[in-house]
Amino acid sequence: MEEKFEVKPEDVELESATFKESTARSQALWEDLPRNPGKYRVLTGERPTGPLHIGHLFGTVANRVRIQNLGATTFIVIADYQVLTDRDTADSVSANVHEAILDYLASGLDPENGRTFFFSHSHVPELNQLLLPFMSLVTTAELDRNPTVKEEIRAAGLRQVNALMYTYPIHQAADILFCKGNVVPVGRDQLPHLELTRKIARRFNERFAPTTPIFPVPDALLSDLPVVLGTDGQKMSKSRGNTIMLRMTAEETAKAIKSAKTDGERHIAYDPQNRPEVANLLRLVAICAGETPEAVAERIGDGGGGKLKALLTETLNAYLAPLRERRARYAEDAAYVRSVLRKGVERARQEAITTLKQVRKAMNMDHGLD
Repeated sequence: MEEKFEVKPEDVELESATFKESTARSQALWEDLPRNPGKYRVLTGERPTGPLHIGHLFGTVANRVRIQNLGATTFIVIADYQVLTDRDTADSVSANVHEAILDYLASGLDPENGRTFFFSHSHVPELNQLLLPFMSLVTTAELDRNPTVKEEIRAAGLRQVNALMYTYPIHQAADILFCKGNVVPVGRDQLPHLELTRKIARRFNERFAPTTPIFPVPDALLSDLPVVLGTDGQKMSKSRGNTIMLRMTAEETAKAIKSAKTDGERHIAYDPQNRPEVANLLRLVAICAGETPEAVAERIGDGGGGKLKALLTETLNAYLAPLRERRARYAEDAAYVRSVLRKGVERARQEAITTLKQVRKAMNMDHGLD
């Protein structure tokens, strides 16, 4: 199994070519979105493995709010089925979904605007039914080559790979295509998943609906937001204990920042290549203060890591204060949070039912029942 999921040179070459093509399409999308938001349907989301942290906020959620505010219809999947790929979280999944919605609402995603919808996999059966025809359009060799799946398997330390993990890219294709999503905000690491979705959309149209295509071929919307590392300088992850959660108090945030890794040099400079931990903290201050990391470093000068951490604590807590205030208000109204998810699920099911009917008709499987 380990040999099967080895990253090969041809995988890297393919990923590089895909990235170049996706970058060009993404730039064109960013230019057109403000002018024609009604043309676009956005699908985004994540697995509910717990409350969100600042890596989510600055890396993905802020981008979703930006897209929403441009006027695009946005479906946000809370992929509860996908937590079964590499962990046993059945006891906490419902609480995690609730926490994620609190973080979304507090961050500015607005389900009251008529364009933003939250939904969970487990409550949209018509979406999941798309997996069967989609699986017939993908070869096992293509799943074997997917570098994102390989990385997720390595990161989770899996010695055995269940079928849900193996077919994760196909499930993601169903997430995107059930609502006719044509824009997907992703990072570079998720491009192989999206490329498979593009193949599935094309293959379905060519095989079953050559004269009247059913599915759009979605494009990636790449973020220009910086990558935020954890307090230890590694990828921010709850499993590593290196996160700053959005729901933390100011005191808990200060404690987390105090333990953050820096280096022994007294003079603070922005050097991502040689001083990644210091650079990460400078980026965080810069995001919150609306400055460049270089300007923040110049302001600190010879103040050392202590002054950098103190500045980050002050700046980050000030930035998060209104978000945390909103989160606390929403947390007091569990019924409203449930209603947000219920309404989102209802809308998602409407979309999925319509799409599934079209799919059955295209495959000559409606049998006069639809």
